[in-house]
Amino acid sequence: MSGASAPLVTTLVLGGARSGKSAHAERLVRDSGLAPFYLATAEAGDAEMGERIALHRARRGPGWTTREEPLALAEALSAEAREGRAVLVDCLTLWLSNLVFAERDLDAETERLCTALGRLPAPVVLVSNEVGMGLVPETPLGRRFRDAQGRLNQAVAAAVPAVVFVAAGLPLRLKGDPAAAV
Repeated sequence: MSGASAPLVTTLVLGGARSGKSAHAERLVRDSGLAPFYLATAEAGDAEMGERIALHRARRGPGWTTREEPLALAEALSAEAREGRAVLVDCLTLWLSNLVFAERDLDAETERLCTALGRLPAPVVLVSNEVGMGLVPETPLGRRFRDAQGRLNQAVAAAVPAVVFVAAGLPLRLKGDPAAAV
């Protein structure tokens, strides 16, 4: 649904790979009437990822301000969220992956993020993959990551007023005001 009937609130947008979650999150921010700000967690470590980043930029168009922050997400949100602006974080899955490879304390980083989300003066739309609905990863690292992603998604979902699940491009509200635009 386009054209939000209620003000945008901080929202977690979950979904699988290629589910339409990023496009839905962009639409929520764009339709809010607030200045769109994109907080990117991805790093172009190879040509394929660089191409994905370029496609996301092209889809958003020129009206967005972008900041790249692969690790210090809570601090970046605290610095960039302000009145008159809607912030899109895309995505928590890549942020978590960055944290794992940087050997950061995942519980402490999750707590820092959730605390920051409760103090921001602007709405934030966070995109995250729901990775626990697929195959069980073969490797210990894969299983550790899947479990950490599930815990991160639960913590963020508890910390924000709205949660939407996207499958096949269709949003389903899991938490929040049912009268608000999905």
